[in-house]
Amino acid sequence: MKISPLFIRRATPFLLALGTVGQTPSFAADPIEGFKNTPIIPGTPYHLHDPDRPQPPVVNPSTPFSQATSAPSDATILFDGTNLDRWQARNGGPATWKVTDGYVETAPRGGAIRTKGKWEDFQLHVEWASPSPGKGRGQGRGNSGILINGMYEVQVLDSYQSKTYADGQAASIYGQAPPLVNASRAPGEWQTYDIIFESPRWDETGKQLKKAVITVLHNGVVVHHRYELSGATDGISREVPWRTLSKYTPHDPDVFVGLQDHGNPVRYRNIWIRPIGQYDK
Repeated sequence: MKISPLFIRRATPFLLALGTVGQTPSFAADPIEGFKNTPIIPGTPYHLHDPDRPQPPVVNPSTPFSQATSAPSDATILFDGTNLDRWQARNGGPATWKVTDGYVETAPRGGAIRTKGKWEDFQLHVEWASPSPGKGRGQGRGNSGILINGMYEVQVLDSYQSKTYADGQAASIYGQAPPLVNASRAPGEWQTYDIIFESPRWDETGKQLKKAVITVLHNGVVVHHRYELSGATDGISREVPWRTLSKYTPHDPDVFVGLQDHGNPVRYRNIWIRPIGQYDK
């Protein structure tokens, strides 16, 4: 049976450096997976997926934030726990992930799913939970992702007392920026992402006028604040192969939202989206 290259790319990185920074419980002695033969990320001294990039400080997110929150009146309910009517497979066919008990779970080798609708600049709420008990290490531990337009990824991963290269841990802008802090909850606990995304813009000649900008709250903690993406995530589109530097490909500002299948049974619930709008309009 053919195995997805996307699954292989993150499940088998080389183990290169012993971890000395970050969480210290049961995984403290495990080596951090990563690469030292990848390009240097511009503006940093670190390689792409560098095991030596500092692990974000761990914070306790405390009281659950925005869990099971009702959507604002101008929001589109993408998933209310009952069906996947607003979703489709990447090829346009039906989304086949299993819906049960108010959540949807990634289907084994079922492929990513994506919204039928598109939005320009938006606020997105997503709740997710990694498998419990936690299994595997690093990129093989509760791996999924929030994919925007099939080009930009906010990583979903079990990063509770578990290490991986910093630009690939939970809430990272995969391959570009680690979260400012690690606000992960334990495996099996519901977690929230509240994402504000502004699409990039190009003029009619193809000149870029504006980069994509993203703000992310993980369990109520700001982990990215108006971060400018350097381009598409490596490994999720043909334009940017895995372990190569991000770059932009012009596209319409209206974008869809996807959920990644990475071979791990990650659960999702209570997903909604609303347009940001403009002042005085």
